[in-house]
Amino acid sequence: MRIPVDRDGPTPIWRQVAAALRTEILSGALPPGARLPSTRRLAADLSVSRILVENAYAELAADGLVEGRPGSGTFVAGAAPGRPVSTAPVDEVSFRGVGDPDLYPVKAMTNTIRDVVRRDGSAVLGYGAEVSGHPPLRATIAQMLASQGIHVDPRDVLITSGSQQGLALVFFALLRRGDPVVVERPTYDGALELLANLGAEVIGVDVDRDGMRVDQLADIVSRHRPRLIYTVPTFQNPTGASLAGDRRRRLLEIAESVDAVVVEDDFVGDLHYDGPTQPALRSLASPGRVVYLGTFSKLLMPSVRVGYLVADREPMERFVSMKRSLDLSTSLLMQVALDRYLAVGRYQAHLARCARLYRPRRDALVAAVRRDLGWDVSPPTGGLFLWARLPSGLGSGALADAAEKRGTGLAAGAPFFPDGVGGERFARLNFVVNGPERMREGVRRLQLAVEDLHGPAQR
Repeated sequence: MRIPVDRDGPTPIWRQVAAALRTEILSGALPPGARLPSTRRLAADLSVSRILVENAYAELAADGLVEGRPGSGTFVAGAAPGRPVSTAPVDEVSFRGVGDPDLYPVKAMTNTIRDVVRRDGSAVLGYGAEVSGHPPLRATIAQMLASQGIHVDPRDVLITSGSQQGLALVFFALLRRGDPVVVERPTYDGALELLANLGAEVIGVDVDRDGMRVDQLADIVSRHRPRLIYTVPTFQNPTGASLAGDRRRRLLEIAESVDAVVVEDDFVGDLHYDGPTQPALRSLASPGRVVYLGTFSKLLMPSVRVGYLVADREPMERFVSMKRSLDLSTSLLMQVALDRYLAVGRYQAHLARCARLYRPRRDALVAAVRRDLGWDVSPPTGGLFLWARLPSGLGSGALADAAEKRGTGLAAGAPFFPDGVGGERFARLNFVVNGPERMREGVRRLQLAVEDLHGPAQR
C-alpha cells in the first residue's frame, strides 16, 4: 500500500497514515471488508515505527471505520454477515478554534518552565509583588512593541490573564450602564457579550474588505457621542479584513473630534502573510487616545492565558485597581517563563514558522471553498479566519447544525453582529487548525451538510 509520508512536515506521521487510509475508505477505494496490511508490514513498508501504525489504526477504529478481528487482522468495517456498514461519524474536522495544536511549542515551553522552577524555586510560585505584572516581562513587551513602532514605557503595560480580561477591564472601568459604544459590524462575539452584560448601547459600523467603514463613522459619532470605539483593525475577527491606512488616520480624527477612547484589539496582528503591513493605531494616535490590547494565547497556546494592555497613566490606575479586585495578579510562573521564552527569540521564530505553514493552508481553503462550495470569500492578508458569504437561501445557523452531524464545524455568523441581523448570510472558517488534506475532507463534509439541507443541486 502506497501512503505518502512527509517526515519533515508539521503533521504527526501516525495522523498522516490515518488520514490517507480514511480517504481511501470514504472514497470506496477500500471497500467494506477489505483487509488492511498488518501493522508490522505497513510499518516496514513505510519505514516507520510500528507504534505509529497502531496509533493510526486505533484512530480509525475509534471512528468506526475499521474493526479488528482476533486472529484475522484489521478490516474496513461493515462487511460482517448480517451487520450493516458503520455510520458512526469520523473524527471531527473542525473549522473552529484558534491555532493548530500540533504546532504548539509544547517542548520548548515545558523546558522553559522547568528551567524557571529549577532556577527560582518557590519565588515564582507565589502571587507576585506587582498587580501590574512581572517587571521584566513588561519591559520585554515594551521592547517588542517598540520594534513595531509602538513606543511605550514599561510602566504603561499591564499584564492580564488573557486579552479577554484586558477587554473586560477596559469596558467595565470606562463605561457605565447605558453608555453608547461603537463597534464594527460584525465584530468579536466575546466583546459583544461583555458589552451586553454591562448594558451598554451598542452601535454598529459596517465592515468591508478594507475594514471599518469610517465614512459611516462621522455621522454615527456626532449623533451618539460614544465614550468608546472598539475595533479590531488588523486581521479582524471575524472577517479577516485589515483597516486601510487612510481609514486608520480618519478613524483617529473622528475619535478626537468627540473625545472618544479607541480600544484597539490586536489579537493576531503579528501573523502576517502578504500585502502591506499597516501601523498600529496606537502608534499613530495622540497621547491618551488609544488603549491597546495584545495577547500571547492565540499564537502560542490558549492555556498560556497571558495578555497585556497598554494605556496612559490615568486610565491605567483604574485598570490596575480593578484587576486587583478580580484576581490579584496573573500567574507569576507563567509570566516569568514567558519572559524567558520571549527573551531568547523563540517567539519570533515560532511566529515565522506559523506564518510559513498557515499561508498555504489559507490558500488551500480559499480554493476549496470557491471551487467545491461556490461561496464568496476573500483571502485575508494575515490572521486566522476566512469570512464566507453564503448563497441565497442557505442560513449559517442551520448549516452549522447540519455540519455537526457530518463531523465538522464552523462558526455561524449571527453572534458576531450586535443585533444578529444579517449574520445568517455569513459563516466564519478557521483556516489554520487543519493541514491541507484534513481541510479538503472538512470541505467535503460541508458539501454533504449543504446537500442534507437543500439537495445536491444547491450551492
